[in-house]
Amino acid sequence: MTQVIYNTATSFTGFIADESNSLSWLFAVDTAGLEDQDLFLAGIGVVVEGSTTYEWVLREEELLANPHKWREFYGDRPTFVFTSRDLPTPDGADVRFVRGNVAAALPAILAAAGEKDVWVVGGGDLAGQFLDADALDTIMLSVAPVALPGAAPLLPRRVESDRLELVSATAQGQFAILTYRVRR
Repeated sequence: MTQVIYNTATSFTGFIADESNSLSWLFAVDTAGLEDQDLFLAGIGVVVEGSTTYEWVLREEELLANPHKWREFYGDRPTFVFTSRDLPTPDGADVRFVRGNVAAALPAILAAAGEKDVWVVGGGDLAGQFLDADALDTIMLSVAPVALPGAAPLLPRRVESDRLELVSATAQGQFAILTYRVRR
């Protein structure tokens, strides 16, 4: 059965991007000992992200000027981008822009995933919208040894402990990997 998974890196203070919407703090962390992402990606049929995340990746990796690099990050997977604006698309990329709420878009997202899972990349508010729609199954956190004083929160919602069941907690290099099942 298809799962909707919010898998993200976070500072231990609970922020996924700094005050400039940058992830440079994350790329400064030593990744030795961190498991390869390829195993996770093998089970992913669809990527979902908000416009801030999408625009950051486009800009940071210069994907409009170098559209061949899109496959390095997304492969052949459809990418659903929630936005209220018109945004550019790298040549050859399967990007599907979504306007409106998660509940309305969910049937198309699940259909595109087929029998594989859906990866909610970010941001935190979009993951919260999936939670609000009772459509989030798993939260996977890679907690980095970094303290950010503020900016983009991990999940800007109040979620009580009765909604989350800890499935695993492991150390991988400098990261604490936490996986929670979301109770409906």
